[in-house]
Amino acid sequence: MPRFAANLHYLFTEVPFLDRFAAAAAAGFRAVEFQVPYEHEPSQLRKRLDRHGLRMVLFDAPMGDWAAGDRGLAAVPGREEEFRASLSPAARYAQALDCDLVHVMAGAIGPGVDYALAERTYVENLRHAADFFAPLGVRIVIEPINRRLGIVQGGPSYTTEGMHGYFLNHSDHARRVIEQVNSENLFLHLDVYHMQMLEGHLAETLRANLDLLRHVQIAGVPGRHEPNVGEINYPYLFELLDEIGYQGWVGCEYRPRTETLVGLAWAEPFGLGAASR
Repeated sequence: MPRFAANLHYLFTEVPFLDRFAAAAAAGFRAVEFQVPYEHEPSQLRKRLDRHGLRMVLFDAPMGDWAAGDRGLAAVPGREEEFRASLSPAARYAQALDCDLVHVMAGAIGPGVDYALAERTYVENLRHAADFFAPLGVRIVIEPINRRLGIVQGGPSYTTEGMHGYFLNHSDHARRVIEQVNSENLFLHLDVYHMQMLEGHLAETLRANLDLLRHVQIAGVPGRHEPNVGEINYPYLFELLDEIGYQGWVGCEYRPRTETLVGLAWAEPFGLGAASR
């Protein structure tokens, strides 16, 4: 049975952020993820993880200036020093939260940027990040994200349906980048929602990438709502993950259509939701 983690930037937004740990635990989750821990002191987050018996399984390295349109720095030429400086706070939080997986975001690339230069920058920065985190026992992952959609207007912070201009958009490209970096500390993160938006062939892609796959996220298509809403057959994919021996977590990174607990009806067979209380 897949192991599900609650994404606290998407779920339980009915309550303030620091109260979402308790809400996730009460709904049966044993792990959480979220994009940006840096708005809270590590001790605050650690205390809530411990109090509610939760494990932190994924967060993002600093993305730059979100309000100004940054969506990561790793593939952005000219910002290499800023990217490398951002790894230290990510390492601090990873160690404090006992989280061994950090997502390093490529960033949005404008139309005037040389694509080959962006790729070289990306490869070099990822090689540096992989080497930086390896002695700490922290693995890094990269994720293809669709570039056609953007932030959810009026939604909670950091909730998106895509990222305009994002550099990494396909699982094959991610594999090529990982091969170029040639590090034993760089892996793949696949969001099934983005996979369906970008390329389809979901079962085939999951099978083909199992060797590099360290994290999976889910949401319905279209709309990025509950996984039982839309065109993806998630029960089949959950069985497939078991069949192929996937050992990582499955992050619930979707926008509930109404209240989080109401929308968790899909997860009751897995011991999650209101029935777990």
